[in-house]
Amino acid sequence: MIIEYHRPETIEAALVLLARKEPRTLPLGGGSVLNQPSDIPVAVVDVQSLGLNQIAARGNKLEIGAAATLQALLDTPETPLALKDAIRHEAAYNLRNMATAAGTLVAADGRSPFATVMLALGAELVFAIERTLALGEFLPLRANASASELITKISIPLNIKLSYQYVARTPADLPIVCAAAAQWSSGRTRLVLGGFGNSPLLALDGPNALGAPIAARDAYSEAGDQWASAAYRSDVAETLAKRAIQAFGASDKKEQN
Repeated sequence: MIIEYHRPETIEAALVLLARKEPRTLPLGGGSVLNQPSDIPVAVVDVQSLGLNQIAARGNKLEIGAAATLQALLDTPETPLALKDAIRHEAAYNLRNMATAAGTLVAADGRSPFATVMLALGAELVFAIERTLALGEFLPLRANASASELITKISIPLNIKLSYQYVARTPADLPIVCAAAAQWSSGRTRLVLGGFGNSPLLALDGPNALGAPIAARDAYSEAGDQWASAAYRSDVAETLAKRAIQAFGASDKKEQN
C-alpha cells in the first residue's frame, strides 16, 4: 500500500528520501511490483526524473540505466540476441514497457529468465553511493539491502558468446528449467541455471566449458518443488547445458561461413 509518492529531480534528493527510517521508503521504477495490492505501507520515490533510463554501448560494455525498461533494452541494437530472447520470455509486451532493468533484478526469483542471463553475463550493478557490486554478490543480499543504495546503472560485456535455453509447460510460461551460458574469448565460461528457488544459480565459472553438463546436473540434483521433481530438473538441466554449449559451436560455424 503506497502511502506517500515523491518524484525528486535529483539523485541527491532521492537519496535523502530513501535514507529515511520512517516511513519505509523504496525506489519506484516502472511500478510493476510496487503497484501490486499489498497491506504493507510504503512510501515510494519515483526515479523517472533522474535520467536513469539511458542505454549506451561504451567500448566492449553495454551500460543500462537502472530505469530503462525491458522493452527499451529489447529494442537496443547492441543487446545480445540471447538476452533479447530472455527478455521476451520474462514478460509480455505491456509489462516489458513498464518493468525496469533494475527493478526486475531486485524482484527476481529463480524462475526469472532475465536474471538468469544477466547473472551468466556477470552483470555489475553501479550504485549512487559510488559502489559497484557484481549481480552474483547482490542477489543473496537483497532481503537485507538498504533502500538508500540506489542502483543507477547495470553494465554487461558485449565481447562474449551467449546462449539461452529453456523448458516450460508452454512457450508463454516461465521456465521449469532454463540455462544461460556465456563464454569469453579467453574460453572462460559461466553457466547459470534458472527455474527454481529464490534466485538463479551459478553452476559453473571456469576457464573453459568442460564439465558444464555434469555441473548443471549436480547443481539441480535437489531442485524439487510443486512444478517439477528434482530428478526431472537435474536431467533437463544437463540437456540444456549441452545445448547452450553446442550453440557456441554453431555460432563459430556461422562466422566462418
